[in-house]
Amino acid sequence: MRFFNSLKGNHPVTIGGPSSQEVVRNDSRNRQEKRTYSTEQLGLPPPGPPPSHHTQYQTSSSLPPSYPEYAPSPAPPPSHQHHERPLMLDTPPQGPPPYHDWTVIPDTALLPPPPSVGHESGIAGNADSHEADRAHDWCKRNPLVFPHQPTQAQAGAVEKGDVRLMKPKEYRGELLMLSTGVWQGSTRAGSTDSCLLTSSPLYFAYTDSPTHTGHAKTIYFELEITSLGYGSRTDESSIAIGYCAMPYPTWRMPGWERASLAVHSDDGHRYVNDTWGGKDFTTPFTAGDTVGIGMSFSLPENPPEYNVAPEQSPLKNQVEIFFTRNGTKEGGWNLHEELDHETDQGIDGLDGLFDLYGAIGIFGGAEFRAYLRRDEWSWRPQ
Repeated sequence: MRFFNSLKGNHPVTIGGPSSQEVVRNDSRNRQEKRTYSTEQLGLPPPGPPPSHHTQYQTSSSLPPSYPEYAPSPAPPPSHQHHERPLMLDTPPQGPPPYHDWTVIPDTALLPPPPSVGHESGIAGNADSHEADRAHDWCKRNPLVFPHQPTQAQAGAVEKGDVRLMKPKEYRGELLMLSTGVWQGSTRAGSTDSCLLTSSPLYFAYTDSPTHTGHAKTIYFELEITSLGYGSRTDESSIAIGYCAMPYPTWRMPGWERASLAVHSDDGHRYVNDTWGGKDFTTPFTAGDTVGIGMSFSLPENPPEYNVAPEQSPLKNQVEIFFTRNGTKEGGWNLHEELDHETDQGIDGLDGLFDLYGAIGIFGGAEFRAYLRRDEWSWRPQ
């Protein structure tokens, strides 16, 4: 037995193949015994390089047969590309940022004017709500009259200023024609509202509308105030100048009811179908002032297409209203400006589709002269 042990020697017991390791342990007889265990049994990685470093994958042209779609791009990786400046961030500016002087007030000359401020009531407040309700009902029962085509004689008389003023039953005073197109009037102190109207339209929709003629049209007349209130501090008086379409309730000042506009002397406000307090426009005018009001009708800037039927055409006149004082233009407004939906009642009847008459409104005591003839005007059209 000892002979065989000497032949065997103190060799370890080998388990596994070449990828195994030797382990020395003591047996019960205090003898060292070497045994070999596989790497799988010990939980260790196998010897040698990983599969990706195998010689068959070391060349750049060969790929693992199971991953052909992951071929590398022939270009260098993005981190190795050369750029003149960073991809995400620009070069910061040199020096401090520019200084903005916040104390400089910007030029507002090119901005549109602010909208006019509306008022809930006028300064004088001479008319009560009962008269306003009566006028509204009257307008509902009496719709606007469609325009008529004037005769050659009618159109010629208006062009020369040969126009009369009609005195309504509410008018308490005198009214005289001094000459062709020149009228003088006076009312007593305490007179109620009344509205004088021209006997003929100053604007004929059939013959004057730019949408029919292709030419602009301007109408205008003046009013000289010789006395207002007769010097009495207790007599509230006012006078108004404007235009309206027919029919109109003549116990109401122009500008208060439908299809009418006017500028009033007591507050300088402009009224366009406004039963409230009008809108800020100019300073009040009084005795010694000669005021005038005009309306300019022109073609729209963007006419509709030619293939649109006339009844479907959105073509409308452009209308500008202007006001003069003592021969000088003092202001104006566009009829189609933005309206206040709570107080404004629209511009129907004033946009050149109906005949328009000159209107002079009076309450209280006043003396005036009306100039309907061109050569009597203090303002000279250019």
